[in-house]
Amino acid sequence: MAARTLRLLADVSISGRHVGRLTEAVGAELVATRDEQAEAHRRRKLDARVPNTPDVVAVEVDGGRYQCRARGHGCGARSPQWREDKVACLVTLTSTAHDTDPQPEPPACFLDRTHVGNMTQCSVARAPGIAGGAADPPVVSSPERIGWQPERVVRTCVATTRDREAFGRLVGAEAKARNVEAAGRRAFVGDGQAYNWAIQKRWFAEYVAVVDVIHVLGYVWQAARASGGSDAEQWNRYVRGMRGGWQGRVSEVLAEMDREQERIGEPPEDAEHTDVRVVLERARGYLKNNADRMKYPEYRKAGRPVTSSWVESLIKEVNYRVKGTEKFWNEDGAESVRAVRAAVLSDDERLAKHLAARPGSPFYRRTAA
Repeated sequence: MAARTLRLLADVSISGRHVGRLTEAVGAELVATRDEQAEAHRRRKLDARVPNTPDVVAVEVDGGRYQCRARGHGCGARSPQWREDKVACLVTLTSTAHDTDPQPEPPACFLDRTHVGNMTQCSVARAPGIAGGAADPPVVSSPERIGWQPERVVRTCVATTRDREAFGRLVGAEAKARNVEAAGRRAFVGDGQAYNWAIQKRWFAEYVAVVDVIHVLGYVWQAARASGGSDAEQWNRYVRGMRGGWQGRVSEVLAEMDREQERIGEPPEDAEHTDVRVVLERARGYLKNNADRMKYPEYRKAGRPVTSSWVESLIKEVNYRVKGTEKFWNEDGAESVRAVRAAVLSDDERLAKHLAARPGSPFYRRTAA
């Protein structure tokens, strides 16, 4: 696509394979620069390159997947394996602090059965007839924006195939360079995975830890369905749990889940992962492990984000280039292209600045360093 675009718009004839080589070379330079920044941060010699102090910031992290091929082989699917990559989104925000919770009731979209099923990636049966005086859930075509939600100002990105320790070091250095550590209101948002909170404790201990409310909603939905009963009973159970989680009443939600687990029984050791007892136990464990990160009324009052939507959408933008059934990567190429992709998706024009500062001439072959 890049080769075709260059030919049509710039009258430059170049093969797609050579575009790939150039991209990998630029990516390797970006990786080296990024690693130097992380090393300077480790030595406490990294200065913030952004003089302004933001009011509100958020660091959001998540992981994706890509196909890696065996080392020492050429192109093609050589012993392909799925590997995990890691992506971080660092955003400066604008928001308003409030004395009271600006939205104590959950959004209407969380009461739309079809919308909830799509968000939680669960199959949606016919809309139930809600009994017991509960109102029918409204049908919402698209959720309206609420005034308290923070708005993005500047986004920068970190993407890597390296392990958790290296990833945390890279994100910590990027936060230092962006001067987000000086912000008055800071949030670290993740999806509840243990390694996310290990990064938070190691590199962002002074940030307020927030577990993504959409993931919480998904586990509440699964627990409500696993507890059995009619469609109406399951939906009412979900609504109670969802509203309790939204309002920060996690202990009440867990108490009801505990009663349901006692009713249906604990799962045996050889139970399948789809067993309703296992599903309910897994949901209970998720909420128990993240209860201290579910103080959503406080987060909304402070104008902090309660979802990891920015990094979720960022991963899709990264995956557009690196993930696919026909894409197989070697280790160096995977790391280089992620560095390029992260630079492209950052709002500070870092790729354009890097290309403008590269040594060499467009008319002569670059010599080895």
